[in-house]
Amino acid sequence: MNGAEALLKTLVESEVEICFANPGTSEMQLVSAIGQTDAMRPVLCLFEGVVSGAADGYARMADKPAATLLHLGSGFSNSLANMHNARRAGSPIVNIVGDHASYHIQFDAPLTSDLPAITRWGSQWTEIAHSPEELSAAGARAVQASMKGSGQIATVIAPADHAWNEASEAAPALPKAEPLMVAGERVQRIADAISNGKKTVIMLGGMALREDNLAQLGAIADAHDVTLMCATFPTRLQRGAGRAVVQRLPYFAEQAADALEPFEQLILLGTAAPVSFFAYPGKEGWLTPEHCELLTLAEPSEDIDTTVAALLNALDIQDRAKTLHERQIHKVADDSLNPLTIGQIMSNEMPEHAVVSDEGATCGLAMFMCTENAPAHDWLTLTGGAIGQGLPVALGAALACPDRKVIALQADGSAMYTIQALWSMARENVDVTVVLLNNKSYAILNIELARVGAGEPNEKTLSMLDLSRPDMDFASMAKGLGVKASQARSSSEFQVQFAEAMATPGPCLIEAIL
Repeated sequence: MNGAEALLKTLVESEVEICFANPGTSEMQLVSAIGQTDAMRPVLCLFEGVVSGAADGYARMADKPAATLLHLGSGFSNSLANMHNARRAGSPIVNIVGDHASYHIQFDAPLTSDLPAITRWGSQWTEIAHSPEELSAAGARAVQASMKGSGQIATVIAPADHAWNEASEAAPALPKAEPLMVAGERVQRIADAISNGKKTVIMLGGMALREDNLAQLGAIADAHDVTLMCATFPTRLQRGAGRAVVQRLPYFAEQAADALEPFEQLILLGTAAPVSFFAYPGKEGWLTPEHCELLTLAEPSEDIDTTVAALLNALDIQDRAKTLHERQIHKVADDSLNPLTIGQIMSNEMPEHAVVSDEGATCGLAMFMCTENAPAHDWLTLTGGAIGQGLPVALGAALACPDRKVIALQADGSAMYTIQALWSMARENVDVTVVLLNNKSYAILNIELARVGAGEPNEKTLSMLDLSRPDMDFASMAKGLGVKASQARSSSEFQVQFAEAMATPGPCLIEAIL
């Protein structure tokens, strides 16, 4: 048994079942080891940003880590945008990054880089293996580290010689780290605050946005006239018919400030205090009003499930939420194709327990609002703001939940960052319907250009935000990557195509020409 085989054995015993991979020469021993077992599913991705994004989507839905296999510093660097999104999501991921053989580093070969420095930027935990035995032991520690708190990115650097040399044994799996508990005194302080009659909002993140916790928190909202709200870009929000009502903090700072203005108390549960996404001239970045007291019930790294149960107990509430979203069928506004009509059709046609990966950008808000009364579903968002997440996250979510329909709401500009994900969707035959929103523009940047006060734009300025000349044909791109595709130019055309996609397993893309 060599070091690579020992590492793989340890990962499998640690219940890591899937590896998203874009390997190179330094990882061939690991590729060979994966090929010799049925216990690890390999998923080849054609760009490292797809690897990291898919691992993120898998973790969000499986609540455990996938492995990634990446090639040297350049490969890991290519993964960093979606690794950033995964870090912001609190997604557990175990990265295995191959490096040159330990004795080869001294020669400064063309692909040599300061790999430890690069991985430290993109990971919360990093370890370099210094022997074949250490390689599998580092793998065990990485899995344990990835499951700490709300989830972390853990990276093992695997020098090639420690992968191919003999290992005496594989390290055993390690127990999951004990969750950080919230002190009873803090829970009681928050219970007292909720009971004091002041206008209160509870800002939710992480596990607080799961169905059972929302049912309990909804009961608090009903009993004490408290508002439940989530951050602008939650990791995973369980919503729809039969689930508790949660408001979403608006994206634009002025609207977010207005949404928070009425409250006298803001309680944080599994999330950080709200701030604006960017700084703007003459606008506040800190969104909690001066007159509003900021209180923390639980940090993102603390145990949310037991905290919510303890809060209900402290408030002497035994019920579950009574104010729930009710199923609603929309009358489609007209035959034009726009975010509103797409959202209405989606809400009418999507099956129960669908998963939505939302990178719809400017189009996504209307669709989010339209689907609040759709059948119960999960909504995944762009947690770190680094575009190019939507397609890879949909891929990973579909592999984590093969019995659930996944819908990817994908803006055109950001689709081009990780369009390679379509090829992996076709190869793995995942049940993903991509709704490609083609408005031929970086529309959000046209809005932001005015908001930052950058002056009156001229034709040259606007050309840098325009996605035409030439127009992109996403249906043809999808077909070229092995995915069934169609185009819709009216809501009636979209209705037919989307209904067929919901009834038909497998990957497909509907290009909505807006």
